[in-house]
Amino acid sequence: MDRMFIISQKHQAKSDVISAGVLLANQLGLSPEVMSYCYESFSGDAYYNPRIAASVRLQILNEAENAAQTELTQLNAGQVPHNTIWCKNLSEHACAQVNADEYAMMLKSLAEPEHFQPEDWQLIRNTQVPLMLMSNNLLNKAKSILMAVDLDSDNPEKQKLNTAVINQAKSLAKATGAELHLGFVIQLPKVLRDMDVLDTHYLVKESYQRHKQELEKIGLAPDNIHILVGEADLCLFELSCRLKAEYIVMGVRQHKGILGQIIGNTAESILQRLRSNILVVPKVKLSDNHTLSSLV
Repeated sequence: MDRMFIISQKHQAKSDVISAGVLLANQLGLSPEVMSYCYESFSGDAYYNPRIAASVRLQILNEAENAAQTELTQLNAGQVPHNTIWCKNLSEHACAQVNADEYAMMLKSLAEPEHFQPEDWQLIRNTQVPLMLMSNNLLNKAKSILMAVDLDSDNPEKQKLNTAVINQAKSLAKATGAELHLGFVIQLPKVLRDMDVLDTHYLVKESYQRHKQELEKIGLAPDNIHILVGEADLCLFELSCRLKAEYIVMGVRQHKGILGQIIGNTAESILQRLRSNILVVPKVKLSDNHTLSSLV
């Protein structure tokens, strides 16, 4: 599992996703490989005439192949494996292709600036490995990493996910040289905050004391630990802006079925606000052996 799967598309917000992926793979000590996904809906003659459709498809595939190979050559990375595929359902193919036994990470540009597309959500919900979503709208002079954890949870799955998030974030910080911060939000509805019936300063202080031993094990300086009170998505967005976070690392429990498709989860509501590269750590197949910390 020392490989990084880099997804390239014709329509993507970050045009240099291949070079960004190769650079990050080198920093992490991973072997990059590029998959260029192509698909177009035809109309007119190309729709009704199979020969024309096949010719257009081949032209599009060749253009993608040549563009990727040119970029890799310019990076002195011509040896990086590269494949081109005609595929309508990118997320389904990528999630089936990239398994935790062979790959350490999947990397992709967001489909559009500041917007998640259905394929992004499907990747988040189904990926077997950590998924790096590259933003084309980073904060200025971003050079820190924020990991979001749930310190209060006593759910074994969430605790395991917390451990995986911490390991991934530490490995990313070590590889990139970025300063690491921890963010935890004590979720409190706005109506209760507005009523001023709870002392939020006391809640923060009490949380620090309750989790003191756990926080000391993580090994961050007190100034790099941020416990906030409020709504998770807004608090983490504001914190990431204040810290000028280049990367945000968070876990997702990956809801399945109709319920998951409709409501998503807290992590997904947070993701829509952020202006950072996002490393999504999945719940599935997490173990001490399946973290980047063993590779860098």
